Amino acid sequence: MSVKGQFNMRNAAADTFAMVLFCFVTGMVIEVFVSGMTFEQSLASRTLSIPVNIAIAWPYGVFRDYVLRSGYRLSPSRWMKAVSDMVAYVLFQSPVYAGILWVVGADADQIMTAVTSSALVSGVLGIVYGQFLDVCRRMFKVPGYYQEA
Repeated sequence: MSVKGQFNMRNAAADTFAMVLFCFVTGMVIEVFVSGMTFEQSLASRTLSIPVNIAIAWPYGVFRDYVLRSGYRLSPSRWMKAVSDMVAYVLFQSPVYAGILWVVGADADQIMTAVTSSALVSGVLGIVYGQFLDVCRRMFKVPGYYQEA
C-alpha cells in the first residue's frame, strides 16, 4: 500500500473513532440535560448518529484541517487554533445534528434548543473535540501527529 493510502486509512480510522465516541457522549448530555429530550429519544438519536458520524468523520477532519490551515495563515497562535476548531465544529456539525434530530422525531422547539445549545457551547466543544481528535490521531500514528508529542 502506498504511503498516501496508509495516511488516508490511518487518518480516516482516527477521525472516525474520535467523532463517534465524542459525539455520542456530548450529544447525549446535551439532548437529555439541556434540550429536555427523553433518554429514549436521545438514545435513538445517538444510535442514528453512529453511521452518520462514520460517514462524515473523515470529511470533517479534512474540513477541520483546512480551517486550521486558514486560521494559521492569519495567526500561528494557540488562540487562533482554538477559534478555528470552534468555527469548523459549528459550521460542519450544526446542520448534520439538526437533520439527525428531525429524523428521530424531535419537534422544532427541541431541534432549535439542541442545535442552538450545541452551537453556543461549541466554543468549548469544538476546542475540546479538536484536542481529542489530535490525541486520537497521535494514538493511531497518523503521519504529522504521532511525531509531535
